[in-house]
Amino acid sequence: MRVLGMILGVSVALLSGPTWAQGTGLSFSGLNAVRGLPVEIRSDQLQVDNTTGETVFSGNAVLGQGDMRIAAPTIRIIYAPQDGNRIQRLEASGGVTLVTAAEAAEAASAVYEVIAGTVAMRGSVILTQGPNVLSGDRLDVNVRTGQGRMEGNVRTIIQTNP
Repeated sequence: MRVLGMILGVSVALLSGPTWAQGTGLSFSGLNAVRGLPVEIRSDQLQVDNTTGETVFSGNAVLGQGDMRIAAPTIRIIYAPQDGNRIQRLEASGGVTLVTAAEAAEAASAVYEVIAGTVAMRGSVILTQGPNVLSGDRLDVNVRTGQGRMEGNVRTIIQTNP
């Protein structure tokens, strides 16, 4: 998470050099760091459908794994068909907050493809990393490669070092 890379790298370099972008990125490296740790989920209600491999936590749902937290009114978990104990995909909706040790993000909805290592956030996305803030309509991140893309009405506030 050192450089904005593909999204802002060119514009930042043109504006004033590389120091503008230091400390800001779109990698969600905290998600990759918690892989394999136990998952704890709390909610007001739980629905399980063994025929589809889906579990829905609704009402004040909070999922925690290591130092990562996802909070939303509804969190749907889809388990891998070949391994009913392995989470394949996590869908959060109704206003989502995702927090890791290094960053926090908010959006209307989020989908985390656990096996693929991708996160897609949609609807008024706000990503905060320390003093830096990025916002836009859509955010797509590959947590394995550290590559990300923010699209639609993108706005960035990067704190510079004097």
